[in-house]
Amino acid sequence: MKKLTLISGLALSLLASSSLFAAEKTLRIGIEAAYPPFASKNDKGEIVGFDYDIGNALCAQMQVKCVWNEVEFDGLIPSLKVKKIDAALSSMTITDERKKSVDFTHKYYFTSSRLIMKKGAEVDDQYASLKGKTVGVQRATTTDRYATEVLEPKGIIIKRYSNNEEIYMDLASGRVDAIFADTIPLDDFLSMPRGAAYAFVGPELKDPKYVGEGAGIAVRKGNGELVTQLNSAIDAIRANGEYQKIQSKYFKSDIYGD
Repeated sequence: MKKLTLISGLALSLLASSSLFAAEKTLRIGIEAAYPPFASKNDKGEIVGFDYDIGNALCAQMQVKCVWNEVEFDGLIPSLKVKKIDAALSSMTITDERKKSVDFTHKYYFTSSRLIMKKGAEVDDQYASLKGKTVGVQRATTTDRYATEVLEPKGIIIKRYSNNEEIYMDLASGRVDAIFADTIPLDDFLSMPRGAAYAFVGPELKDPKYVGEGAGIAVRKGNGELVTQLNSAIDAIRANGEYQKIQSKYFKSDIYGD
């Protein structure tokens, strides 16, 4: 009888544990882990960076479990559409074009876009001196769109890549003459030994048509409840100081913007 009671108790305990696990809320987040300082891999193969830390802080605020999924940047929106992920938190600029495919939270940071080339190079506001030169951009980004609509028609050769790390390697080897990308990650690159020979050139792009409203978290169309929860969580971590604590790990200045 005691053995039967023990077995029954164990079964009930396991059932309760299973029910709790099943009831635990999760949020599947897509991220491109090749975009330092926002997301990259450390020596142990773990994802680190501002986007990753912000995501974990938001999940803690929402009392859900973060489940991270590595996805190349141009695969994030398709992954949302086929329900492989619930949200894309990967420095995705909020633009009218993307709003046709996904819904966004409000911004969680803002950045302009710029060119970098070898120190000593000069580029005028109309990019005339870049004619015939090769500029690297990340595929399916706002800088890719600007390069397609503005730079290519000026006779500038555009070479597209899956991520910035690939462009940095080709810049070092001379396969591209310049990189056009978001200012914040480029500033991080220039602060490292591998970026010591390069500098910002030309105008800073702040046109809302291309740089949008800032970086937001993308979710599937019509998921207003999740957008509301994420917006409330973003506001909460900015109010309680957690956002500023994370930001100070990676940046010397406020990247949230006005």
